[in-house]
Amino acid sequence: NCSGNHFTNKSGVILDMSEKKEILTTGKAKSLYTTSDPSKLIMEYRDDTSAFDGKKIEKLAGKGTVNNRFNAFIMEHLESEGVKTHFISQISDIESEVKKLEMLPIECVVRNIAAGSICKRLGLEEGIDIEPPTFEFFYKDDDLGDPMINEYHINSFGWGTEKDVEEMKILTLKVNKILSKLFLQADLILVDFKLEFGRQDGVMYLGDEMTPDGCRVWDKETRKKLDKDRFRQGLGDVIESYQEIASRIGIDLE
Repeated sequence: NCSGNHFTNKSGVILDMSEKKEILTTGKAKSLYTTSDPSKLIMEYRDDTSAFDGKKIEKLAGKGTVNNRFNAFIMEHLESEGVKTHFISQISDIESEVKKLEMLPIECVVRNIAAGSICKRLGLEEGIDIEPPTFEFFYKDDDLGDPMINEYHINSFGWGTEKDVEEMKILTLKVNKILSKLFLQADLILVDFKLEFGRQDGVMYLGDEMTPDGCRVWDKETRKKLDKDRFRQGLGDVIESYQEIASRIGIDLE
């Protein structure tokens, strides 16, 4: 429940939150709002769902709520394992308060199993185990199709420093170990995922989100796809599959 600048969570704990002000940016599935505290933002998860760099768009009822709660759970789990994130608290069904970061225009992708674009690029059969996992950088630009880049591009074009590159690699691979273990305990395979990072006061934080929109998750036994590929490939039951992942890793969606 929200009242003024306070939010009462499920445990009855009253959380202070900054007053929501103006919309800052609107992405394909989320909106960011400024707050009365210049160091904080409110991230709103919408029901919008898109694929193929925005070429396929639909609204899926309840997606915003599922992703908000999913992300809150994952971010809190990562924090408990020593990964600094921008997440502060969930303040409503579709909103969370986060640190305002200077984001790097880079997506960090780890792949544990071959799926998606790497199969097309390298002629790989989907489902091949990748050992050790691959790490890839992509330049975040929908108009360009988020092209793959390397650390030389990042340094040469001023998208990040050598220190940024090293930190992003270390943190992303650490997240992979933490989350692969979490998902495996629920008989799920974390196939691949993307992360984004930013800084506040010189400190690197995991930003954006970690939800089934930005990762691939398969059932361990059947290899049934439970992620956004169900939307991309027209397999149906998108929200039901997101809910299944959430339930299996211990997220309360009630």
